[in-house]
Amino acid sequence: MRRILGRRTVLRSLAGAMVATLALSGAACSSDEPSGPSAADAGPNGIDDGSELTLWTRAPLEKQAKLLVDAYNASHQNTVKLTVVPNDDYVAKVGAAAGSNGLPDLFAADIVYVPNWVNQGLFQDLTSNINGLDFKDSINKGHLSAGTVDGKAHVLPFVLDLSMLFWNKDLFREAGLDPEKAPASLEEYAAAAKAVQAMKKDGVYGTAAGLNCGGCLVFTWFPSIWAGGSQVMSPDGTESKLADDTAQKVYSTWQDLWKSGAVLPSSAGETGPTWTAGFTEGKVGLMFYPATLLSSTPFDVGVAGIPGPGGGASTFVGGDGLGVSKDSKKAAQAWNFLSWMMSEDAQVEVLAKNKDVVSRADLANNKYAAEDPRLVTINEVAGKGDTPVALNFQQAFNAPNSPWLTLIRNQVLTGSGDLQKDNDEITAVLKQ
Repeated sequence: MRRILGRRTVLRSLAGAMVATLALSGAACSSDEPSGPSAADAGPNGIDDGSELTLWTRAPLEKQAKLLVDAYNASHQNTVKLTVVPNDDYVAKVGAAAGSNGLPDLFAADIVYVPNWVNQGLFQDLTSNINGLDFKDSINKGHLSAGTVDGKAHVLPFVLDLSMLFWNKDLFREAGLDPEKAPASLEEYAAAAKAVQAMKKDGVYGTAAGLNCGGCLVFTWFPSIWAGGSQVMSPDGTESKLADDTAQKVYSTWQDLWKSGAVLPSSAGETGPTWTAGFTEGKVGLMFYPATLLSSTPFDVGVAGIPGPGGGASTFVGGDGLGVSKDSKKAAQAWNFLSWMMSEDAQVEVLAKNKDVVSRADLANNKYAAEDPRLVTINEVAGKGDTPVALNFQQAFNAPNSPWLTLIRNQVLTGSGDLQKDNDEITAVLKQ
């Protein structure tokens, strides 16, 4: 995994409200210093003394967060009180709490936000604790790198969410496709989508995407570019490379799929909340889909890495990191939760048991993965993926009306616009 970091900058929220909340001069240097033992002073396992801890997470990770919290509470004296926040409200809520010294003991952060929040001083330094873990070298490197600034580590992987190619085996079978064989290239992906569409089955479409959702598109289309042998940004995260030949092949493939009618029509306006619904309801033949939804998909699906033009396989290693907030006065107890979260008991008996991806490479081939070849595939592809983190990632890619979203809609939906100009607009935001 590569760590892509640019200059320190002020985080802007989806609606711009973060300028007034998160980027407060006092957010990183509160006069109300945490009391009690630090995480480092508490030893490798932290303190389990019956304290109540607070933890915030965003709604997309609710299932995994509840599983982990319930298992911890059932086996420890400490108790964790979980608060699940709607995804669209999360950034603003964290920003407001940071400005008023009201962050919870533990809070999760989408991995693309982590570098900014670390730079703002919202997380406590956990370097010595993380370095003391016997299995440190097996922890997902993308998540660790995103939370490491100036050699100091601040977060651990909370939940890994990988983008994967999922296909509906029943619809493949009906369309005359091999239900046990994954499309090996983006071209084969498109051909399969058109084959499903050619059945003209009422309400069924070949594929779907979140074409008005910048975050959905980086999660699912960046891997096609990586699989094709190209990069999406410069190593320092300040220059967009989304106008190169591989990227153009990705856009042209999807433009052709859109024009052919093989894409679920509602994809054009999909802003994110329901971007996977069509597939989950059995109305889409194949799509690039979150691995975390495997356990809740109610029919037989095939799973593979996301292919690129000409072949290959990759994935966006997304999800959230979790750390101890600057405002916590129970850092030693919070570390007890974090160290347990990375243990074999939590990773295998909680996450893997429920068909989620483990955050430790040494536990990838666990007993639950061995029972389901799809989990083995997901764990293997995780090593081929990337976590493209830049300090201005939110503004350049995820925000409504981001230049990345403009580029995609121009290239796929309208077939207009100047690709190089749109790419330069992304670079301009990354360099701010």
